Amino acid sequence: MCLEREKTKNAGTGEKKSETRRATSEDIFSFAIRRGFFWPSYEIYGGLSGFYDLGPNGARLRDNILSVWKRIYAVEEGMLEISGPAIGPGDVYRASGHLSEFTDYITSCEKCGEVYRADHILEGVVENPSSLGKKELWDALQKNGVVCEKCGGNLTEPEPFNLMFKTYVGPGKGREAYLRPETAQAMFVAFNHLSQQARRRLPFGVIQIGRGYRNEISPRQGLLRLREFHMAEAEVFFHPDKKVWESDREEELFNQTAVFVPQTGGEKTTTFKNALETGMIRCQAVAYFMALTHRFLVEIGVDPQRLRFRQHLQKEMAHYARDCWDAEVLLSYGWVEIVGIADRGDYDLSGHIRESGEDLGVFVNYPEPKRVCVKRIVPDLKKLGPVYRNRAKKIAAALEKIGAEEIDRWMAEKHMRGDGEGGGRGISVVVDGEEIMVGEEFFSVEEKEVTVAGEKIVPHVVEPSYGIDRIMYAVLEHNLEIEKKDEEEYRVLHIPPHIAPITTGVFPLVARDGLDTIARKIDTALRKHGIKTYYDESGSIGRRYARMDEIGTPWCVTVDYETPETGDVTVRERDTRQQTRVKIGDLVDFFREKTGL
Repeated sequence: MCLEREKTKNAGTGEKKSETRRATSEDIFSFAIRRGFFWPSYEIYGGLSGFYDLGPNGARLRDNILSVWKRIYAVEEGMLEISGPAIGPGDVYRASGHLSEFTDYITSCEKCGEVYRADHILEGVVENPSSLGKKELWDALQKNGVVCEKCGGNLTEPEPFNLMFKTYVGPGKGREAYLRPETAQAMFVAFNHLSQQARRRLPFGVIQIGRGYRNEISPRQGLLRLREFHMAEAEVFFHPDKKVWESDREEELFNQTAVFVPQTGGEKTTTFKNALETGMIRCQAVAYFMALTHRFLVEIGVDPQRLRFRQHLQKEMAHYARDCWDAEVLLSYGWVEIVGIADRGDYDLSGHIRESGEDLGVFVNYPEPKRVCVKRIVPDLKKLGPVYRNRAKKIAAALEKIGAEEIDRWMAEKHMRGDGEGGGRGISVVVDGEEIMVGEEFFSVEEKEVTVAGEKIVPHVVEPSYGIDRIMYAVLEHNLEIEKKDEEEYRVLHIPPHIAPITTGVFPLVARDGLDTIARKIDTALRKHGIKTYYDESGSIGRRYARMDEIGTPWCVTVDYETPETGDVTVRERDTRQQTRVKIGDLVDFFREKTGL
């Protein structure tokens, strides 16, 4: 599949016969290490599974990809940007559900102790193993006779394993904290600040770029499954009844054609517009960010013929998701998720409201004021004070924040129990992280008709979440082409010019006769104008071109013996290998026009 070959026959032309093939994962790893894109971390100490360094070319490629992403989300879509800490207190991740739900199933060999992620060892044995629960995984392991890959020993019954990295903040035991498994929570806990910046108007979006941390059971496949990784996420806040992201380019984006794999199964090739209109995609906002994702991925070099969107099955949905589609790419390893677009509903904000006691809602005006019956809890401080002392005011404030929906639910439960006045049953509030049951003798429920201009709602969230390391890898594998001529392999990385680590190589034809002096001056001048260059005078000009082609450099400038007389240089283009004469004074404009930078 990844070794499709194209043969060029040049019989009778005197040219060498060539054979071109796509790169495999083995090609990518050897190329990446040799050419400074990435390599395993801590190699001199034996390495540490799940951690990789980005080399000079890899770091530049990542930054260029992120520049495109930020241009789309922060500039074109007008979203706010924040940068939150990578460590958060345990309360945050209790509220988000990560401490209870963020688990994979682990199994180990009874004989040698080798540890496996249960669904990984079942890949290729059963369909969609990642969607299986504990019992289903155990049944599949036993039914299919799956044993330890290392020694053939029997495997243990799968057990849940939480993927969070735990630590403590402060001296001694300190305060329980965790490395973030996603950047999202910083945008939820800061919602009041962010909604103020957005002038309390919905919808609005917030982005964050940073690192995430997951204590993966069995990291593998290089950049595809890491314990520390780069993420770019957007949290887009909507009114629950109107999940619509308005944009002047909606029509352009929705008319793109893509491959979809819905929950019902089978691949369907259609436009995003049709997928939304037929109900395959459930809401406009999810469809919009799927279409925006498609545009972004194709722009940075992902092959659209090896790109699809797959909807999560209900039983594989994340704990926070109402609906989720993955952008998947076809690699040497098969189909791999690189972006997730999830409808998170009000899961996160509601969780943080319950855990913190803070109001994270937004007041939304009605078109016309309404007369409504409202209920509110009125605390009795004279009774609260003697019992709860210094916490009485906080408990009273928490009671006052309880909304009509919760009051109605409490009153309905009370009616079902048949409690009379002073029945002793109370209502629960959270104060200083502690849940307190406040008896109904400490408060009353007031009900009256009032005119209201609007209502407080908890926004819903649609989240596009991008795994930048996986995207980088996909760009490399989709664009590295290997051409074989007479037993010699020639590699060209056909990435788009605007994400290339280096824009142009600068070479003197030979390092003498003043050609090197002119070349160095050109190199310096281009870099002063923000154009990334690489000066090289070592080896033959052909070898220098080959080195630049392999790392994706789209152009090379060569100073030759005509340059001192004409002021021209040769600009050689990577993909076509065509050469053009360009005036030295026009080079900056030439590269800016070509790259759009």
